[in-house]
Amino acid sequence: MPPLPSSVASAARKQLVRGEHIVASGTRRDLRNLRESLRLLVLVVVVAAAMGVAAWAFLASLDAVGAFRDANRIIFLGLPVVGVATAWLYRTYGKGAARGNNLVIDSTLANATVPLRMAPFTFVCSVATHLVGGSAGREGTAVQIGGTIASTVSRLLHLTGRDHQDLMLSGISAAFGAVFGTPLAGTFFGMEMCFVGKLHYNAGIYCLVASFVGDMVSRALGTTHAAYAIAEVPALEPATVLMVVGAAVIFGLMARLFSFAIRTVKRFWASRITNYLTAALLGSLLVLGAYVALNAYSYAGLSTWLVTSGLEGSTSLIDPFMKLLMTALTLGAGFQGGEVTPLFGIGASLGGWLGTVLSTEPSFMAALGLLGVFGAALNVPITTIMLGIDLFGGNAVAYFVIVSFVSYLVAGHRGVYPAQRIIMPKRRSLDADENLTVDEAIERHRNETEAS
Repeated sequence: MPPLPSSVASAARKQLVRGEHIVASGTRRDLRNLRESLRLLVLVVVVAAAMGVAAWAFLASLDAVGAFRDANRIIFLGLPVVGVATAWLYRTYGKGAARGNNLVIDSTLANATVPLRMAPFTFVCSVATHLVGGSAGREGTAVQIGGTIASTVSRLLHLTGRDHQDLMLSGISAAFGAVFGTPLAGTFFGMEMCFVGKLHYNAGIYCLVASFVGDMVSRALGTTHAAYAIAEVPALEPATVLMVVGAAVIFGLMARLFSFAIRTVKRFWASRITNYLTAALLGSLLVLGAYVALNAYSYAGLSTWLVTSGLEGSTSLIDPFMKLLMTALTLGAGFQGGEVTPLFGIGASLGGWLGTVLSTEPSFMAALGLLGVFGAALNVPITTIMLGIDLFGGNAVAYFVIVSFVSYLVAGHRGVYPAQRIIMPKRRSLDADENLTVDEAIERHRNETEAS
């Protein structure tokens, strides 16, 4: 074979050298990215482990105060004391911590400062709320603690940009996974909570690790979670699908009513009473009066019996509305806690009642109600599907998908987290809400209604 011309050989050598430079540059870049990713992953594990410990302590505290409250009904008289003390503590020393999960969202997206005191404040005040009978949940407290831990670590290590955001989202995932024992749902909750219409895939691996680590640490310390099951999943037939779609519409409307009720109570006290301590006192007295007048003591605290009763088909239509009322009055008055567990109870009791009315398996409809009301109120459809798998297994996953997306659309741009950013509007008619927060979208719709 004759030798190559010198010009051709020279060009080949240059191309080979260029290729070597490209490979070397790419290898250095990949190694640098791997090093930075592993560094962040270590921080994620640290944050998630700390959140797992906090979740165990928090859940153990709720169990203790719940048992004491149920055995000593007179403790409900402490509602005004806890309500006023909570308002004073947050107003005097909170430094913005009263914004709760909305501050965590703003810190994630806009690097707002989350004060370290948020974690102990929400822990103590939430436990106190449950002790005296406030109708609240646990997710809000957990997310605030997880967000505080992540924000503190980020601030100490001077993280910025994507590193800060990914660590914050991981703290949210660790909180949800640990406090509910649902690692799949926790993974996607961190990726989905801050937005409407967007899943933050960039943080996926970190949220996955955080949720599972948080859950494992919490369980290793002794946390246990209730086990649920659907007795019978009907075949995927047109009549059943139509029934599930109709039920999903109802669940979406209930979620919309839930967020509206809490917002209305908060606006009432803020607009009618200028002194915040007076507003806290009157709000607390109203909660106490409602318990006494309606004999609603069974709807205090987490009221997890609503989920069990819903699955058994032994709830009435009164149950979801009573839980909604007591939760709206409690959270609207400024007590600390979360919305998710009340949403579980509202959805499951409503679904269980629907199951008996429609002569279908109540545990099936109760499960769909739990998921539909939860997902629509928080605007997290993918998390909802994963939550269904975590809690009930995968046999009814097709129905989980239907309920998740139908209820999500029906709820519109409403929700319990006003700071959520609307990235992709739910419907064409809502395109003007793009890039607004949920709170801004609600105000826009209200102004348009008043102007028409």
